[in-house]
Amino acid sequence: MENVIEVNGLKKTFGSHTAIKNVTLHVKKGEIFGLLGPSGSGKTTTNKILTGELSPTSGEVKVLGMETSKFGSASFKSKIGILSDNSSLYERLTVYDNLKLFCKLYGVPVSQIDVLLKEVNLQDDGSRIVSKLSKGMKQRVLLAKALIHKPELVFLDEPTSALDPGNMTHIHRGLQRLNEAGTTIFLTTHNMEEATELCDRVAFLHKGELQEVDSPVALRHKYSTGAFHVETHDGDQMVIRNKPENANQIQELIATNQIKSMHSDHPTLGQIFLKVTGKELV
Repeated sequence: MENVIEVNGLKKTFGSHTAIKNVTLHVKKGEIFGLLGPSGSGKTTTNKILTGELSPTSGEVKVLGMETSKFGSASFKSKIGILSDNSSLYERLTVYDNLKLFCKLYGVPVSQIDVLLKEVNLQDDGSRIVSKLSKGMKQRVLLAKALIHKPELVFLDEPTSALDPGNMTHIHRGLQRLNEAGTTIFLTTHNMEEATELCDRVAFLHKGELQEVDSPVALRHKYSTGAFHVETHDGDQMVIRNKPENANQIQELIATNQIKSMHSDHPTLGQIFLKVTGKELV
């Protein structure tokens, strides 16, 4: 499968501080790829390099087959969508008029506005002035702005950070539909539940270095201990290793109807990240 992002030996320094250290990763066409890490891990810096906002100190970077020297071109910009901490709106205009401006910029029919407002759950808010919106609503308008021209590749930096659970679920469904239609999504987040639900593959970034790259399912299997966690009706909590010599203990618990609940050890991405890096994702 074709790679839409190719990064080899990427390094980025700011004075004496090295923000990105020898990062190598590849994102396949049509996948949702998550770059996961806590604040200060280098996620946003990586995102800005991939979108042309920053230049790499060293290493090779290609996006949609283009090298960094082409990232400022109209051809490149027309193929990507960006939601980042630098994304902005015209505060004095309505939601609809903001999106209308970007329709004109990209040569998109204004009929696309109503489609996108529904996707971000703002179909009844097009006439509202942006300055009067909540932070979460502005975030959804920014997402609509990033998707207005149906880009091949979308970069989303913490896209649901200001959203309540209901709107987060709505946005997730919209992103999944977008991806099913062929758009590749590069997602940076510290929300492990979001990454588990959305991403085909994830990369753990810690102090500017990649620690793991794989699918959420594969990582959870890799770091599982194989133990069974058992709670009895008496409230006792047991951890029973998945070994032949423990079969009789589990059989006895079942035979005597002592088990209230039992599940195999399957760590979350957050727990795995903590184990790999010693740092929580906050």
